Amino acid sequence: MQSKATTPEQYLLELPVERKEPMTRLREEIVRNLPKGFSEEMSYGMLGYVVPHSIYPAGYHCNTKLPLPFMNLASQKNFIAVYHMGLYADEKLKKWFSGELAKLGQTKQDTGKSSLRFKNMQNIPYDLIGKLASKMNPGEWISLYEKNLKKH
Repeated sequence: MQSKATTPEQYLLELPVERKEPMTRLREEIVRNLPKGFSEEMSYGMLGYVVPHSIYPAGYHCNTKLPLPFMNLASQKNFIAVYHMGLYADEKLKKWFSGELAKLGQTKQDTGKSSLRFKNMQNIPYDLIGKLASKMNPGEWISLYEKNLKKH
């Protein structure tokens, strides 16, 4: 479900009542833990955390007018989703995250290549999402992105 909101604040205001608290809390965890240099903006109709053109002028290879995406947070129809491109690009990070989720008793993970889906709002590991957000700075993400881009 892509929102037509133009700001993160507007996006949160438009959410159904039962999604406002978990989405706001996730946003706060991400913003508090995200390394300096990333920017928050609306991206693909979701809350987006990107490497701005001021740091990475090349932008996103699929559309160079867009900044390089890193994380997104979205309220979808049946779940809340966290998208983290580092999970897709860095196997070591994905293994760390899966292990940390398992320690929390979340062995049945609803995940995709870069997505984490939470159908039950009670099972959102807010602190762990904050730690995940902190694991890679913009320079590290750019290096990993470029390395993987050259492979393809």
